[in-house]
Amino acid sequence: MADNIFKDPVFEEQFEEQTVRHRGSVKTSKIEKALKLVIVIALIILGGELVMILLVNPCLPLSKVEVAGVSGLDKKMVLETAGITDKSSYITVNPQTVERKLKTLLEVESAKVTKRFPDSVRITLEARKAIAMSFGMVDGKVCPIFFDKQGLVFMIGTEDQHITPPFSIPIISGVVNEQPFLGMRLPGIFSALLSNLEMIRVAAPELLAAVSEIQVNRNVFDGYDLTLYPVHNRVKIRIGSELNEYMLRYVMLVVDVCISRGTRIEEIDFRTGTASYTIKEASSG
Repeated sequence: MADNIFKDPVFEEQFEEQTVRHRGSVKTSKIEKALKLVIVIALIILGGELVMILLVNPCLPLSKVEVAGVSGLDKKMVLETAGITDKSSYITVNPQTVERKLKTLLEVESAKVTKRFPDSVRITLEARKAIAMSFGMVDGKVCPIFFDKQGLVFMIGTEDQHITPPFSIPIISGVVNEQPFLGMRLPGIFSALLSNLEMIRVAAPELLAAVSEIQVNRNVFDGYDLTLYPVHNRVKIRIGSELNEYMLRYVMLVVDVCISRGTRIEEIDFRTGTASYTIKEASSG
């Protein structure tokens, strides 16, 4: 009777199904364990990389430092001024501090420091621009002196040829009464003149290009008036201390009209508000 039970086809079929199901579950369990192990290993590797990127690399020495904006400046000198060494890292570089240090360079108008995570820094410099130039005695020699819109003398002579004025600038005479030196500033009385020249440069640079020299004539009571010398003729143009775009356009228009009429004018005076001129005396044969 017992033999018949074990030989029951239905029983045998159910037994085989259970055996197959058990083997399948065992196999599935092994695959799941393997997948879990792979996932754990991948998470460990990813975690290690994140630790390197987020925590370790920013503390390591910088791999790249770019300096751009002012050609001719020695990169080593720029980095020394910025306080960036071969031991500086992303964490230790403070952009605001570095920018403040770089602005102490006379050649630099402004500086922008950008940190690029996790281990590089870019320094972008803007060159100081000359608004005008003058001449002065340096070591017994007459040298050109370049100053910016704030009256700062940032270049003397030809030793820094990489700082080339980007536009045709006028000569201003009568503003330097002492031996010039790098870093000196023109007297504050000329601040308004320099500010106006900067506005003309931005709005109408062609007007400045038409003036070869601006002569400053100091008055007794610490004031001054100006004498302009155009590029294309020898007429002297006398005006007050105020020089702006409107005044310069008006002055140049009057000069062009007078010259076009063939009048031999030596000087035009605008200081009273109306133009008066002096005729050149005919030379005796």
